[in-house]
Parts: sequence; structure tokens; C-alpha cells
Amino acid sequence: MSSQADASYVRYTSRRGAGALIVGDASYGPGGRGARISCSIVDSPFGKLAVAASSRGVCWLGIHESDAYLASELQADYPMAEIRRGDAELRPLAQRILDYTLGAAAELNLPLDIRATPFQLAVWRDLCAIPFGMTRSYGEIARRIGRPTASRAVGHANGANPVALVIPCHRAIGASGSLTGYRWGMEYKRRLLDHERALAQQSLPLAPSA
Repeated sequence: MSSQADASYVRYTSRRGAGALIVGDASYGPGGRGARISCSIVDSPFGKLAVAASSRGVCWLGIHESDAYLASELQADYPMAEIRRGDAELRPLAQRILDYTLGAAAELNLPLDIRATPFQLAVWRDLCAIPFGMTRSYGEIARRIGRPTASRAVGHANGANPVALVIPCHRAIGASGSLTGYRWGMEYKRRLLDHERALAQQSLPLAPSA
């Protein structure tokens, strides 16, 4: 894969600090046109984690109990791409993501290959600035990016996030503190937030799901 010098990336150097999200031009067109994507599905404490990547970086992450569902969602998001299994080459990337998420590593530097509108990029950067164990409302995110009346559009941008976990859209919540609007299901959102709060309090990591 390309180095971070010539590709998009997300970088976390501290759990308490903000993450840096750099997004340039993707290597493929709308719908994945021209992309050759490898995919691997690995076990995690939150369910199955699907990791998909082009030659330049990770382009898609999903969480679900069903391999078939994850495969169908990836295909739906990239209908024009050539998709194949690539377990051996992607397991190291998947492990890096899991190590950071589970608290085994304090840093994460991950090459990305994703498409974003300017508004989506503004929302996703603000998501990356939310520290581990904390949340922000859609309205607060809208205000922080200078679009105070765009909380609904922030929700849509959250839903369009192609890389769950590393762009932490699960940290966006309703104005009342309710857990709303997570593509992969509210149970996964709850588990992720509970786990992160536990880590932030230096408690034990979340036990694997049954």
C-alpha cells in the first residue's frame, strides 16, 4: 500500500487528544468504479469486523454478526468495484485496528482510500476529534463545523462514513443523549461506547460477545 505521504490517512497519537484525518482524491470513481478491493472478515469482541482495502489503503469497515450481510453491504457500497477475498494481506491491518480499539495500542496510523464531499469531510474530521470515551451531539458537531442548522445533514454524513471505528461515528448521539442513527445497529453502538468509557476509566476491556 502507498505510504501516508501520498495517500489519505487517519492518525491517532493519543487517546486523550484529537485524531488527524487527511482525505485527498480517491483512487476510484463513484460506486467504486475502477477499484480492485480486497476484503477480510475477522472476529472481534463487537461482532465480525469486515476490512476492505484498495492498493492505497482501507476503503471500508463494517461490523455485524453475519459474514453474508457484511459482504452484501460492501458490494452495495461498491457495486462497480472488483471485490475479492484477501485474508492474508489484510489481517495485519485488521489487527492494528483491533489493537487500538481494544486498548492494546495507544496509537493508530492507518492509510485510507475513501471519497468525501467537503461537508462529509468536515463532519468526519470533527468525529475524529472526539476523544475516547466521550460523545458529541449531532447539533454540537454542526455548530463546531460552522453549520449550526445542519444537524440532520450531520446525521446523513455519519451514515455515509465508510470506515466505522476509525472514523468514530458511534460517538455522535442525539441532543437528549440518546443513541441514534448508527448504520450497524444500536447494540453495536452501545457496546462500542461502553467499551470506550471503560477504557477511558482504566477499567477492564469489554468481554467478547457470546
